[in-house]
This record gives sequence, C-alpha cells and structure tokens, in this order.
Amino acid sequence: MSGETPTTPAAETPVGMIERVFLVVVDKSEEHKVALRYAALRAKRTGGRVAMLYVIAPTDFQAFGSVENLMREEQRQEAESVLQGLSVEVQGICGKTPVFHIREGNVADELLALIDEDKGISVLVLAAAARGKNPGPLITALAGKMWTKLHIPMTIVPGDLSNQEMDRLA
Repeated sequence: MSGETPTTPAAETPVGMIERVFLVVVDKSEEHKVALRYAALRAKRTGGRVAMLYVIAPTDFQAFGSVENLMREEQRQEAESVLQGLSVEVQGICGKTPVFHIREGNVADELLALIDEDKGISVLVLAAAARGKNPGPLITALAGKMWTKLHIPMTIVPGDLSNQEMDRLA
C-alpha cells in the first residue's frame, strides 16, 4: 500500500543540465548511512539532489481502527523524525535539502513503484552489508529476480568505506 509521495521535478541546473537525483533507502541498518553520504557527495559534485525513501512495514496487528491508525501515525512520525535528522547531514554535505518519500509496504515493491512514478529519480544508491557474505536483502532482491524492473542505474557502495575513501571515490 503506497502512501502519498512527492514528485521530484527534473530541475534545471545553472549549466542547463537536468538535475540528477540520487535515491537512498533509509532503514535501520548501518549501511544506509554509507549510501547516504556517498549520494550526498555525488549530488554535491554533480549539482544534483538527494532523495530519501523510508518504507514503513505494514502492521500485522489486527486491532480496532483507532488503535491501528494510532500505530500508523506513530510509525509515520518516527519516519519523519529520522528523515529530518538525516536531512541535516545531507544539507551539510551537498548544500541542498533532500526530498523525502515515506511509504508503507514491502521495501522492494515500494522502491520500484517510486522509481516508476517519479521520473526525476536518476540513480539508486545502496550500500552492501559491511560484514558477511550476503550484500543485504534489498540488493539481493534487486540483483536477482527484480533486476528487470529497475529502470535506472544502481550504484552499490561497499558498506565499510571510510569517510575519507568516500570523499576520494565520490
């Protein structure tokens, strides 16, 4: 189930080029911070912008309507709080306010739906898990059966890059 999503207009940059929008999925992992910093650095260097997607998991709890609505509202407030906090970091790096997207549902499904709906999104930036053999469930899903549904480039950043390494690579 998708929530309301602002669209990211394809704005003109001062040099007459279309503004690139780097989309990052924000979740509870440590890796998303690496992806976010990398995206902000790329946005700074290209005159682009960062967009952040926070997906709220659907509630399995069957309750009276008012209790379920209260739970949803609390989850949405938490998502907004997390995005606001990260927005300060992004602005500090690239100088532009990021675009927020908050949705409810399956992360991979909502991510693909957002990319299909918002033609201003140029690049998906994800970070692989820093430790372990599995890059993470979202990267695994997108690199597996769902890869044909992804119609923009995907950048996968190693999750254990230091800030200095990212500064050099971005």
